Amino acid sequence: DSGKSTTTGHLIYKCGGIDKRTIEKFEKEAAEMGKGSFKYAWVLDKLKAERERGITIDIALWKFETDKYVVTVIDAPGHRDFIKNMITGTSQADCAVLIVASGTGEFEAGISKEGQTREHGLLAFTLGVKQMIVACNKMDSAQYSESRFEEIKKEVGTYLKKVGYNLKKVPFIPISGWHGDNMFEKSEKMAWWSGVKTESKECTKPIVTLRDALDCIEPPERPTGKPLRLPLQDVYKIGGIGTVPVGRVETGILKPGMIVKFAPVNVSTECKSVEMHHQALTEAMPGDHVGFNVKNVSVKDIKRGNVAGDSKSNPPNEIANFDAQVIVMNHPGTIKAGYSPVLDCHTAHIACKFEELKEKIDRRSGKKLEDNPQTIKNGDAAMVKMIPSKPLCVEVFSEFPPLGRFACR
Repeated sequence: DSGKSTTTGHLIYKCGGIDKRTIEKFEKEAAEMGKGSFKYAWVLDKLKAERERGITIDIALWKFETDKYVVTVIDAPGHRDFIKNMITGTSQADCAVLIVASGTGEFEAGISKEGQTREHGLLAFTLGVKQMIVACNKMDSAQYSESRFEEIKKEVGTYLKKVGYNLKKVPFIPISGWHGDNMFEKSEKMAWWSGVKTESKECTKPIVTLRDALDCIEPPERPTGKPLRLPLQDVYKIGGIGTVPVGRVETGILKPGMIVKFAPVNVSTECKSVEMHHQALTEAMPGDHVGFNVKNVSVKDIKRGNVAGDSKSNPPNEIANFDAQVIVMNHPGTIKAGYSPVLDCHTAHIACKFEELKEKIDRRSGKKLEDNPQTIKNGDAAMVKMIPSKPLCVEVFSEFPPLGRFACR
């Protein structure tokens, strides 16, 4: 436990992501339960629990503002599910904050062969999250030691570089999410720390605190010029309006009046209107979570996992089979041709067969190591021919990243 929830809780707290009344209520409950010292993590747990119970918590709670950006936190810690969510990318992050515990033994466990620190670092890079901030947390339990910070920085840095990160753009910051050191203001307890300069275009002065680091994130290019791809998360039937598919625009632009094609079901229809947060839009851009009303299509015709595109501009299609680069993580035993796991790709959830193991490759350089391997195991990367058991829409990763990455389980 590197302290993700506590650190996130502290940020959301301090940046006014949660209204005062809620905070006071949670603080009172925390005190009554003798959890006073855990208040930040407690607030986050409460929010998470309420979300899981289906009480809709205004998403704003998971947002906070810095001087420059509105930051949305996409971390649902529960480790295994977190990885699935990260891969299926309902929420592709622009930057990863890797939180490393600095305490004796804790850091070593995280960076060990099987540790989360390594796994999260590799996953973030593999999934295209090319910006990274490393927060060395729990500095209080390392007596705010500069040598401990340097030791951790060296070891994590070596690993991140191996994975593919450019260390000149990765700030390392010593913090305590619990006590608030170097979260918003420079800590009095680390006189040795004067900040760090990175090669980010947004970094104009040394980064001293976690907030400074967030302000140095380079805003990504939003892929508006590409053809429309909108994976459906749900389809609703709304009285008096009709069929309303809901999802996030990944690439391109959705406008009322467009003739939308749904794949792999091959249904086309006019988009009558587009809404976000109960407001009508003249166009929806990448990153927007929208609902849109379609003509003459029943809720039975389209479903979660279908992908909407513009019928007149390179629309999405069903594919019979595809080649994919697969990295084996946390899998017991070996995998042979014929293995049929369930694939989570964008919002689709479909069994796929590993028809043929074409080659084993080096997962960093992509160079071929072996042709037609008999088996692959943990840590291996391979090119595999996949055949979906049901119609599926996937795309080439280089053209449409959110529709070209997947998790198998």
